[in-house]
Amino acid sequence: MVLTNTQIPDSLKMLKDDTKALFGKMTAQHMVEHLTITMKLSIGKIKYPPFNPSERALNAKFNLLFTELEMPMGMTPPNDTGELYPLKYPSLEKAKEALLQAWDEYIAYFEKNDGASEVHPRFGYLNKDEWNRFHFKHFMHHFKQFGIWEIDAKN
Repeated sequence: MVLTNTQIPDSLKMLKDDTKALFGKMTAQHMVEHLTITMKLSIGKIKYPPFNPSERALNAKFNLLFTELEMPMGMTPPNDTGELYPLKYPSLEKAKEALLQAWDEYIAYFEKNDGASEVHPRFGYLNKDEWNRFHFKHFMHHFKQFGIWEIDAKN
């Protein structure tokens, strides 16, 4: 389960300012900016304090990353306040550009740092394979949220 260099831009092309979420409260731009944050977390550009995940978190990590289970609707990020964060970028198009740049940085980071691991806010340290699996399912979850998931799940 790894996203390819064309799958993200191909899906993003279908996302418009007025694309409504099929579930959840995010706007299209909030979703794109949220994905950008997780990409930056996965390469240490945004730092999350190291911690030892609970047994429950480790079980959730295994179930999400190493089974066919998808992220459930209604799942919230750690420390979620229930409010949408202020938008960082002036437009959806700029947010898309930032996400694609974060994707390129992610690829380059693990090419240069093959044995690296970075902290995930729920699961603790993840290595490249685990981050690849996480991003695949995370993108699938949010792209399905907006009806733009066009990726063959067997990839």
